[in-house]
Amino acid sequence: MSSSFDLTATLTAVRQSSTHLQSAEQCSNALAAMGKAISQSQDDILEANTLDLEISRDMAVPDLVVDWLKLTPERVQTAARIFHRLSVASESIASTRDDCHTRPVGIVAFIYEAFPDLGAIASALCIRTGNALVLRGGDEASRTNQIIANILQKALIDVGLPEDLICRLDPTDVSRLEIAQCTDIDLIIPHGRPSLVEQVLQAASVPTVPSRMGNCYLYWSASGNLEKVYQMIVGSHTGTPDAVNRIEKVLLHESISENTLNRLLNRLQEDGFILKADSALNLNREHVDEAKPLDWGSAYLKRAIAFRPVKNITDAISWINTHSSNHADSIATADYAESRLFINKCKSAAIYINACPQFVRDASRTADIAIGISNRKGRTGGLIGLSQLREYQRIIHEA
Repeated sequence: MSSSFDLTATLTAVRQSSTHLQSAEQCSNALAAMGKAISQSQDDILEANTLDLEISRDMAVPDLVVDWLKLTPERVQTAARIFHRLSVASESIASTRDDCHTRPVGIVAFIYEAFPDLGAIASALCIRTGNALVLRGGDEASRTNQIIANILQKALIDVGLPEDLICRLDPTDVSRLEIAQCTDIDLIIPHGRPSLVEQVLQAASVPTVPSRMGNCYLYWSASGNLEKVYQMIVGSHTGTPDAVNRIEKVLLHESISENTLNRLLNRLQEDGFILKADSALNLNREHVDEAKPLDWGSAYLKRAIAFRPVKNITDAISWINTHSSNHADSIATADYAESRLFINKCKSAAIYINACPQFVRDASRTADIAIGISNRKGRTGGLIGLSQLREYQRIIHEA
């Protein structure tokens, strides 16, 4: 931590700022102003992003992270649109029923690499739910993150709210691990490569909701349709730059014929996928590498698929529960009993039955707008969105 930077004093100011959000109307006005500011400042944001991209080449930033870093007009406008959608949402910063009260979490820290637009989307979700937000991005996006934070803070001031509701921490001032261990923060959300997420999780001394990506499984049952399997795989690899729910591993029932499997592999190969297979499949074809033992528990984070045979759905579920990221796993089957068994026994936070698990941040339902998906279980179904940013209190009345 920089000797001149006082994290405790900074977070005290952030917490004080959160007390100024008193009503849903204030939140709506702020969100409308912030969304308009992001949309109108698109050229300035893209200019800063271009500079970050140029510098990232000298920093030897991995190509994967560069892809995440590179903004487009569409990504900027998607962030602006989310602000506008949340500004007219009926969600309030607190609500009360006879037996339950919801309230803001307090100070949320979003620790992320690249993805400067995610800092804006996290800001929108936090303001809608009455929370203050601390943004700690990476060195590779420092200029883009700075200008986005400045734009959002100015919009807050313009509607009479304190700029500290959105607080950007410079990487040179405080490390990710120092934030993870800071008990003045109420909730931490790490998003990025699995190594970053695990590092924050292991160091965290406050509640943490990890945003997962990659290493999602598909079980292709004996009754599963080939075309459905193909669409589920390809669709999961499209959408947001990080393709959070991409299917990277396929467990296929041992009755699936070699001819049927080869038809799928041919199509995936034509689509540019890297193909791997367990040695038990005995595939005799070019351009299919052997999947190593460590592959099954690791995310590829690219257009790569590994295939492995299983005897039945019980073996498939056991393998998935052990090796997947457990945030989004799928099954392709025409057997209703199989689908119910998969739902009941698979530990994943989100289950997809004959449905493409493609993740979309700007979801059609406002309640489903999310930064990412966690493998934590519960009422939110893994989505890191509005519901995750509220605390629930049980209320017991006098009998």
